[in-house]
Amino acid sequence: MHTGEQAEVLKAGELEIRPMEHLARARGRALSLSVRELELLAALARREGRIVPREELYETVWGMPLRASDRSVDVYVHKLRTKLAAALPEWGFIHTHFGFGYRFQPEPSHLFHSSGTGR
Repeated sequence: MHTGEQAEVLKAGELEIRPMEHLARARGRALSLSVRELELLAALARREGRIVPREELYETVWGMPLRASDRSVDVYVHKLRTKLAAALPEWGFIHTHFGFGYRFQPEPSHLFHSSGTGR
């Protein structure tokens, strides 16, 4: 059933996210992401450059209000960071703004580029 709509493709450097296909690729290679991980990644990428509150992310991905003690967003952000770092170690995509939320923005990883010696 094709509706004729263009499938959404979110790109950030060598990261490509295709939410309708339940697919994310790094340098053309598919990432192994759970449904929630992919939904969270897409939600962040759609708001690129903006600090998104944890409450907004939870409501977008889980479809209900965030409870005060729920750390699901943080847990899934950690899982995403780990998988993205394994696939594209020279880039950081998800940045924490303590007390505010998370921001999706591809930036060179400080860990990868910190020495500058090229050893």
